[in-house]
Amino acid sequence: MGKVLDFQNVSVVRGGKTILGPISWSVNEGERWVVLGANGAGKTTLFTIAATQMHPTAGSVSILEKKLGAVDVFELRPRIGLMGPSLLNYLPDDEKVIDVVLTAAYAIVGRWNEPYELWDESRASALLTTLGVRELASRYFFTLSDGEKKRTMIARALMADPELLLLDEPASGLDLGGREDLLKRFEILARDPNAPATLMITHHIEEIPASSTHALLLKDGKSVASGPVSQVLTSENLTLAYGMPITVTQIGNRFSANAIS
Repeated sequence: MGKVLDFQNVSVVRGGKTILGPISWSVNEGERWVVLGANGAGKTTLFTIAATQMHPTAGSVSILEKKLGAVDVFELRPRIGLMGPSLLNYLPDDEKVIDVVLTAAYAIVGRWNEPYELWDESRASALLTTLGVRELASRYFFTLSDGEKKRTMIARALMADPELLLLDEPASGLDLGGREDLLKRFEILARDPNAPATLMITHHIEEIPASSTHALLLKDGKSVASGPVSQVLTSENLTLAYGMPITVTQIGNRFSANAIS
């Protein structure tokens, strides 16, 4: 099984402070990882490197078997599906939902006069259907609710049939019904034998899809635990990572956590 991501002794230093690392960690084909940790733990920095938007200060990073720093990232990025808040700043105000998804086929933002094939249009519609927002296709993206925007952005991330899918807090801000519906759709996507390896950042273990296979728990830029999700998400590990007594409950493949008073 090939490595989709491979961090070897990676560190990031900003302002004389190490904000990530040193960390050695890898993601293999077919794995679905979640990354957790308190604010400032290094989650966003790790995610940004995986998205080819940042280079480490030290160490070696390989993404889809290409070494970061020795590859044209503009050739690599179309192979990576990305859902995160930073992309919102680049979307035109008058972009329709279907075009937000469709333009990802060629790794661009904003539909102008370029033609698209019928296959592209069909795939965009199918992905909106899979994420439960097909009826919004003709709406302007910025008129959507936060939950509808996130579903649209996940569809966009999948549009180019990526080999690596990066999701930054896809369930945050959703109400209970919206969260549970989205997590069920992730399970459907995970059943596809051609589904990409996935890396998801979340702050809450209740938002972890049941289809997740592995977890990385960070504290102060370093790994507290890494491996199969049920071995990482334990009361002992979360207590260490968050600096307070926490108890973890697992029911089936879903988790919840509470502070111990």
